[in-house]
Amino acid sequence: MKKTILVLTVIFFAWVSASYSQEKPLTADEIVSKANLVSYYQGKDGKALVKMTISDDKGQARTREFAILRRDKPGADETFCEDQKFYVYFHRPADVNKMAFLVHKYIGKDDDRWLFLPALNLVKRISSADKRSSFVGSHFYYEDVSGRNIKADNHELLETNDKFHVIKSVPKDPKSVEFAYFKTWIHRQTFVVIQTSYYDSQDKEFRQYKAESYKEIQGYPTITKSKMTDLRTNGSTVIEYNDVKYDTGVEEDIFSERYLKQPPYKYLK
Repeated sequence: MKKTILVLTVIFFAWVSASYSQEKPLTADEIVSKANLVSYYQGKDGKALVKMTISDDKGQARTREFAILRRDKPGADETFCEDQKFYVYFHRPADVNKMAFLVHKYIGKDDDRWLFLPALNLVKRISSADKRSSFVGSHFYYEDVSGRNIKADNHELLETNDKFHVIKSVPKDPKSVEFAYFKTWIHRQTFVVIQTSYYDSQDKEFRQYKAESYKEIQGYPTITKSKMTDLRTNGSTVIEYNDVKYDTGVEEDIFSERYLKQPPYKYLK
């Protein structure tokens, strides 16, 4: 009897081991999709208070403080990231106070973007060509704030090690961007993007993003501090996320041009 049990136990563990070994590995597109979900789509909506510190190569720094709201289109889930909306409202310093930035992000077409300039009482439409230009004087681009469409690039899995999936992404439209390709280091367990490095046509890294800290908030792995560095000038921008909340119930009406001039203060504190 004991011998029979032993044989059955060995067979069972052999079957389990075989099942795990036959597990289909994730493709590059699947890994990128999961990382995109973690970066931009956790919860039905979200909010955070953000401090941005912009430093030049001499160490001189200036800051920006703003609130960011995000709402996903109903139906977004783990298998498909749908359209979403972003609202950014600036609190400090005085020269950007009351400035607001609105994004309607689409999966199948170019995003719609607006910027409210309070000094001119003007709502300015930002063209899709400007999405890879500086976000309010920082080393982050507009596209970094709302996210790059994962379908804009061809993705290749270079390596999977104990900690990371390493992905190489090449733009489908090279003329629309300033980089030849970029590499992304994605944490295997959480799918948090830990580093993104951008390279020119000479394979030289010239721009680098790093997640400096992250933690779990409401069950979601969340970046709480990140840094973007221009390796050509040695300038950098650090972003710190505070009071991060998910599933806040923020109303869809807020993500409209009307609220650029009439801020929804109850959501911005």
